Amino acid sequence: MAYYIASKDEEKEILKKLEMRQNAETARIKRYLAMPDLSRTPGNPLRDIVEKAKSTPSLKDFDDIDIPEIIDTRILFDLFDFPADHPARSKSDTYYADDTHVLRTHDTVMWYYYLNLPEVKEKIGQGEAVGVVCYGKVFRKDEIDRKHMNIFHQFGGLYLQPDSMGIVPIEELRKVLSQIVKSLFGENVKYRFLDDTFPYTDPSLQVEVEVNGEWIEILGGGMPKKSSLSKMGIEGYNGWAFGFGLERLAIISMELPDIRLLWSSDERVTKQLKLGTKFVEVSKYPPIVRDISFVVKNSFVPNDYFDIVRETAPEIVEQVELLDKYENVEKFGSGMISYAFRITYRSLDRTLTSNEIDNIHKKLEEATKKNYEATVR
Repeated sequence: MAYYIASKDEEKEILKKLEMRQNAETARIKRYLAMPDLSRTPGNPLRDIVEKAKSTPSLKDFDDIDIPEIIDTRILFDLFDFPADHPARSKSDTYYADDTHVLRTHDTVMWYYYLNLPEVKEKIGQGEAVGVVCYGKVFRKDEIDRKHMNIFHQFGGLYLQPDSMGIVPIEELRKVLSQIVKSLFGENVKYRFLDDTFPYTDPSLQVEVEVNGEWIEILGGGMPKKSSLSKMGIEGYNGWAFGFGLERLAIISMELPDIRLLWSSDERVTKQLKLGTKFVEVSKYPPIVRDISFVVKNSFVPNDYFDIVRETAPEIVEQVELLDKYENVEKFGSGMISYAFRITYRSLDRTLTSNEIDNIHKKLEEATKKNYEATVR
C-alpha cells in the first residue's frame, strides 16, 4: 500500500488566475475550495466512514491517492465518455473555474491520475494487478434542502488486473461492496443489488439498503469499459470500480435531520456525531418562512439562484421550495417567466428573530433584482 498525491501544478496555476479575478462567481469558487475536506478531518463521521471502508478485507492493501479539486474538462468528462449533452457539462450544474477547468464533480476521475503515476505505470508494464481508493470533496450546483448541499464528499475504489489473470466477474465487485455495506451498517443489514448505468462502466450496478422499511440507494459501481481504460493508455486490463457519497451514509447511519450538522462546530452537536448512534436534537430552533416571487428572463437557472440564496443568508437556509412557475406573455411580456419560492430559514444553534429575517430577506430581494434584472412582486 502506498499513499500518493497527484500533481497539482495545473490546479495551482488556475488558482493564481482566480486570485487575480474579482467577481461574485470567482469569490464563490474560492470560498468553496477553501472549505475543509471533512473526509480528512479527524473526529468527523465522514472520516470515520473512510477509515471503515479502507479497512475492509478487499481494500485494506489498496493504494491511496489525493487528487486535485480543479480538473480539466477533457479529463473529467471526455476521458470518461460523458456525452456532449450530458447535464454535468452544463454551467447550470457545474462550477467552471475557466472555460476548460471545473471543480470536480465526481471522484472517478482519480483513475486518470492514478494510472498516470510513474510507479503505477511501471507495475502495469510488468503485468501486475493494481488497486486504489480516493476520497474528498466534489462540487455540484444543487437544490437546497436538509439532505443536499452543493459541496459534498465521495469515496471511490478501482481494481485492475491483466487479462492474462482472467476476466474479473461482476460477482467479485458484489463481494467487495457487500463487505463495505456490512462494515458500515452491521452484519444484519438488509441490502440488494440493482442494475444501473454509468458512462464509464458496463455492466453497472447500484446497492440499496433498507432503512425503516424504505430502500435507499447508497453505492454505485461496475466493470470499467475497455474504451475508457484505452483512453488512459491502459490495454489488456480489466477489473471493477465503485463510488459512493459519504454524506448519504452518515445521514442514514445517525438518522441526521439536517446535512448542515456535519459541518457544525457546536460541541453539543459534534459530540453526538458517531456512526451508528441516532442523533438527538440538541434543540429544534423554530423556522421562519418567507416567500419570494419575481419575474425574470426565461434563461433564469434556479441552481445558480440557489448560490445567491446561500450567500445572502449563510448557514441559515434550511430549504428552498419552488411554489410556482409560469409564463404569461400578456402579463409579463415575451421571453419572461414568473417564479415563486418558499424559503425556510432556520439556524442550527440559535433562535432567529422575525426582524433579523425580514432584513435578510430584503437583501435577498435586492440581490435578486441586481443579479437577474428581476422584478420582485
